[in-house]
Amino acid sequence: MGKSIPANYLNRKEEIAAQFMQILNAHIDDFMAGRVNKMYELKEIAQVMCLHPGHVSHIVKLHTGHHACYFYEHRILEEAKKLLADPSLSIKNIAHRLDYDVSNFTKFFKRFTGQTPSAYRKSLSDN
Repeated sequence: MGKSIPANYLNRKEEIAAQFMQILNAHIDDFMAGRVNKMYELKEIAQVMCLHPGHVSHIVKLHTGHHACYFYEHRILEEAKKLLADPSLSIKNIAHRLDYDVSNFTKFFKRFTGQTPSAYRKSLSDN
């Protein structure tokens, strides 16, 4: 008969995943508000947590079923959609605001939504 996983280990896994999400969301809030001027990478979030980036990534994947970058990318996508809803902002400006060049921003956005930022923006005005 195999040993069961101790409850405190399971609780720690949940705690690490929750801490990762809290730091990620606070950081992106700070970035979008202009309080910081550089997007963190996973290694920097892990450093704040005093954990190895590989460990954080592994625990987040185990606990949520998604890699850490999944949450990062979806939060950036959420911010991009908010910015695209403002027609006074150029797509170039939005890309730079999200720390992308225009080409990579377009590829990123299309990979997740199936449409370019300009097509997404047009679909908002068509409704």
